[in-house]
Amino acid sequence: MATVLAIETSCDETAVAIVNNRQVCSSIIASQIPIHQQYGGVVPEVASRQHLETINWAIAQALEQSQLSWEQIDGIAATCAPGLVGALLVGLTAAKTLAIIQKKPFLGIHHLEGHIYATYLSEPTLNPPFLSLLVSGGHTSLIYVKDCGKYETLGETRDDAAGEAFDKIARLLKLGYPGGPVIDQLAQTGNPQAFALPEGKVSLPGGGYHRYDGSFSGLKTAVLRLVQQLEKNNTPIPIPDVAASFQETVARSLTKRAIACALDYGLSTIAVGGGVAANSGLRKNLQAAAAEHNLRVLFPPLKFCTDNAAMIACAAAEHLSRGHTSPLTLGVESRLSLAQVMNLYQQG
Repeated sequence: MATVLAIETSCDETAVAIVNNRQVCSSIIASQIPIHQQYGGVVPEVASRQHLETINWAIAQALEQSQLSWEQIDGIAATCAPGLVGALLVGLTAAKTLAIIQKKPFLGIHHLEGHIYATYLSEPTLNPPFLSLLVSGGHTSLIYVKDCGKYETLGETRDDAAGEAFDKIARLLKLGYPGGPVIDQLAQTGNPQAFALPEGKVSLPGGGYHRYDGSFSGLKTAVLRLVQQLEKNNTPIPIPDVAASFQETVARSLTKRAIACALDYGLSTIAVGGGVAANSGLRKNLQAAAAEHNLRVLFPPLKFCTDNAAMIACAAAEHLSRGHTSPLTLGVESRLSLAQVMNLYQQG
C-alpha cells in the first residue's frame, strides 16, 4: 500500500493531503472563495498568487496533521491537468521540488481522475467497472471507468458544465458567487414545479438526439426570459421558486442520462464526483431513480465533492502501486482528455 502526499492547485483551492492507499491521513484545503467573491468569479492571476502564498503553509500543515515523516511517504503527486495554467504550475513545481529533495517518485495526476477517486475515499472496497458521473464547475461527463487509467467518456455537455450553469443563474438572480450552494439553499423553500423549464436535449442530424449528451444553454435562456417577463410585468420574482425549478430541471436531466447510460452498458454502480455532487436535488433525484432500477449510487462525503488533494493522492497511490511514475519534465495542460491519462506516466 503506497502512501502519497499530493498537491491540488488547479483552480481556487490550495490543497495538500496525505493518503495511505484509500485512507486519508491528512487533508488541508485553503479556499480562495472569499477573495474571488468580490469579482464574481475566479480571477486566474489572483488565484496563482494566492497559491504561492499558501502552498508552503499547506504542506507543513498536512505533514503535521498526518504525524508522518518523509521516510514514511512513498511518493509525491500534483494535479497537472486540466485547470488554470498558472495555478497548476504552482502545485506542480512544489511537488517536483519535494520529489527531488526527498528523493521520492513523482506523479502528475489528471484532475478528473481525482474526482473519480474521491468516491474511493468513503467506499474503499469500490472497484471497476462502474459509471462515473462527474459534475463540477468546469466539467459534466459520464465516464465508463474500466480500470485505473482506463476511461471512456460516454456523454458530456455540449456547452456549460452544470456548476457553471448554477453560477450564471445565481448571477442572473443577483445571488452572488459561487452559485451552487446558495441556489440549493433557496430551493429548499421553493416549489420545484413552479416553472416548466427545458432539460436540454442535444439534437442529431436526421432527427433524434444524443442519448447521453446534454446542454444547459436552452435552460439558461429559458430562466433569463422568465425573469425578463416577470420584470416586464412588474411581478416580484419568486426567487426560491425559480431556484427550485432550475435545480430540479438540472437534477432531472443529469439523472435521466446517468440511469440510461448505466442500464445500456450493464453497469450496476454509479459513482458521482465534483462540486455539484453536493447538490441535494441531484442526490435526491439520482438516489430515487437508482433504487427503481436496482442500481447502486455512491456520493463522496461533502468535503470531498469540491476540489481537494485527498482525491488526487488516492489516485496517485493507485498508480504508484502499479509502478506508474511521471518524468520530472512533465508540464501542465489547461485541457487534457481522460483518454490521455496514461500518457502522463512512464511504466516500469
